[in-house]
Amino acid sequence: MPLIQEKVNQAIEILKELDVDLWLTFVRETSGVRDPILDFLIGENDLTWHSAIILTRKGEKIFILGNLEKDTALRMGVYNEVIGYDKSAKELLRDTIIRLAPRQIAVNTSRNNVHADGLTHSMYEELRDYLAGTSYTDRLISAEPVINAMRGRKTQTELALIQKAVDITNEIYQKTFAFIKAGMTEIEVADYMHALMKEYGVGHAWPSENNPAVNSGPNSPVGHNGPTDIRIEPGHVIHIDFGVKYEGYCSDIQRVAYVLREGETEAPLEVQRGFITVRTAIEQSRGAMKAGVTGNSIDTISREIVTDSGYPEYMYALGHQLGRVAHDGGALLGPQWEKYGDSPNQTLEVGQVYTLEPGLAVSQGYIGLEEDVVLTHEGALYIGEPQREIVLIKR
Repeated sequence: MPLIQEKVNQAIEILKELDVDLWLTFVRETSGVRDPILDFLIGENDLTWHSAIILTRKGEKIFILGNLEKDTALRMGVYNEVIGYDKSAKELLRDTIIRLAPRQIAVNTSRNNVHADGLTHSMYEELRDYLAGTSYTDRLISAEPVINAMRGRKTQTELALIQKAVDITNEIYQKTFAFIKAGMTEIEVADYMHALMKEYGVGHAWPSENNPAVNSGPNSPVGHNGPTDIRIEPGHVIHIDFGVKYEGYCSDIQRVAYVLREGETEAPLEVQRGFITVRTAIEQSRGAMKAGVTGNSIDTISREIVTDSGYPEYMYALGHQLGRVAHDGGALLGPQWEKYGDSPNQTLEVGQVYTLEPGLAVSQGYIGLEEDVVLTHEGALYIGEPQREIVLIKR
């Protein structure tokens, strides 16, 4: 469990940094509702009864769970205190918190990040019942800053897994564009990519019904939609949105091709101009990314390049964080729209991985690129080679 150990130790350092005494993850049977943070704390293991994972600023790592699962927790070798029970976790959890005497207890609630909002309303009420009669019911705070930092700041192990996912994705794209011919349907292209995924032994970064999304020509529905029976024709722009999951970590990449008409040796000027606009928006926003700036400031750069070039504003965020899931929560490269909450106002940190994905429509179809980048002390670096030219497909 080296990666779990890495992330648990990282969480303790984050608690020190944020001056938070205690972080509590409190769950019940995870086959029903699974707190997203458990992937980092216990891997793919499930829990059956009420369980509590406690990490403290002083370095305590405590796991309270049912006795039938205690041995599994001990074999993980991550927690230095594993406490089992048979009938009720109430007194154990209450007494442990009283013993630790924290100034505040961070719990997994969040209005901005779904991946930091794993404590259900009923379990929140039950926790307050556990702590009734103590001062700790008034010391519950949101663990959103802790979880944002833990999910966002990728370790070298995590970055290596994302790099591998991106490399496989790019290889599948290369084989797919060599495979595509006029007359094929979008579904046939998606089926071919699914077959390649099986060969590479990777999973889906999001549900297979719309992974990949394949759009050929101007009439194909763009977005979180599955491929259709639309046939690829000369003169079509082909847009694909695709991501894989490799050993628990995801890629998320969009690519663009053009199917040459009879006598054409390059894409029409309208397509070239749209592609250059999207490439410029990506490159200019990537160049401005550095630790401490807000996600909104980066989104604004890209958005203005697209609209100043005469195209309509794209109605989604420029980019999201990427990690164990394609949309990994936390700071967002996005506009200050109500649906995004406070996420666009949060600041970028070294170690975070983001997508950059502006897009626009031309008469031949949709031009959307998506690149994955990691924020370093030197700025945002591409993970894998970005698409710099339109892929040309002969009839």
